[in-house]
Amino acid sequence: MNLFKFLWSSDDLWSSSDDDLEELLMLYLASTELKRKKRSTSRGYNKTNRSRSKRRSTYSNDMDVGYCYLDGNADAVEFCPHDSYHHVLAAAAYTLKEGDQPSRSGSISLFNVDADAGRFDLFHRVDTAGVFDIKWSPVGGYHSHPLLARADADGCLRIHSFDGCTIREISGEKISSSMCLCLDWNPSATSISVGHSDGSVSIVSLADSQLKKLQEWKAHDFEVWATSFDIHHPNLVYTGADDCKFSCWDTRDSPSKLAFQNSKVHEMGVCCIAKSPSDPNIVLTGSYDENLRVWDVRSISKPINEASISLGGGVWRIKYHPVVRDLVLAACMHNGFAVVKANGEKAEVVETYSKNKHGSLAYGADWQRRESLQDSKRKRSVVATCSFYDRLVRIWMPKYVDDDGK
Repeated sequence: MNLFKFLWSSDDLWSSSDDDLEELLMLYLASTELKRKKRSTSRGYNKTNRSRSKRRSTYSNDMDVGYCYLDGNADAVEFCPHDSYHHVLAAAAYTLKEGDQPSRSGSISLFNVDADAGRFDLFHRVDTAGVFDIKWSPVGGYHSHPLLARADADGCLRIHSFDGCTIREISGEKISSSMCLCLDWNPSATSISVGHSDGSVSIVSLADSQLKKLQEWKAHDFEVWATSFDIHHPNLVYTGADDCKFSCWDTRDSPSKLAFQNSKVHEMGVCCIAKSPSDPNIVLTGSYDENLRVWDVRSISKPINEASISLGGGVWRIKYHPVVRDLVLAACMHNGFAVVKANGEKAEVVETYSKNKHGSLAYGADWQRRESLQDSKRKRSVVATCSFYDRLVRIWMPKYVDDDGK
């Protein structure tokens, strides 16, 4: 039984506190490792429906800029990559409401972030269905203005347009009877890949504000937690799931053809995948088995695992630095957040952000794209992170990383 079913069927789930749920999660992970089952966990559920939203800026130590509590469980944060909007941070929330007919609700909040001035201000919020993942459209894509895509628990993919002040839903389509767990844009922002809770993957096109499902196939045996287009070869899509398989698909066929699959290296589920923006041969994977792995995929039929590093917690999210080569931010679930230098030869931790700063599962993480350096003045990198049960979003600056990589 995976954790998704384990928590859902637990008799004590609805009477449990946040700490109890985390203890259930830890017990499950321990038993899974002990038995060496090739299964893993999923996002837990929290019965508490605290409605709290407050913001505070602080310089209590050298790293922290500000923090905010969302109105629901925080599971994703994304800085806008588009010029003129680098200060905009989107944060997604998911909450399960108990009752005879449980429902899943959520929200998307937009913040203005100016770390140099110590500003972290909420300026827009919309109520949504339960959100599992969000992604801004890539820079240089087909669309002239930023779009925000979201993967919802009700099986819908929805697209929002951002006008600089608010987001407005311009398209939505129910693409699956199962939950949408993760998504990714192709480099031209004309297609989106979506992973589902039943193990399937969908490719959906976006043209003239209309979504159309192009294909869907059974990619994995269990929940798909990661899907990622290859930014150098957009016809390829990488996927990872609870079945411990890391796969690559060629979307030029319909249904997509399996290009390669590795089912032996990951000891638990694959949670996240990221293609190196600077090296077309390097792909990173993160797993519940606590390892961040660096893959060289030049041998397309059998990827070579070049390096790996244990980060002390399930690696749920990995994000490459927008400027500094091979630098990665990782959300490590039970062990806070880490900044890692990862390349084809080795991987090493550069810096950590204490798990005590976040009181529960470390889920979301992203780098801010900073304006170009002027007058040779260095600017420190800025990071947003979020944690699930405590509904917390934090803005902070790594101590040893600035935007010119020094």
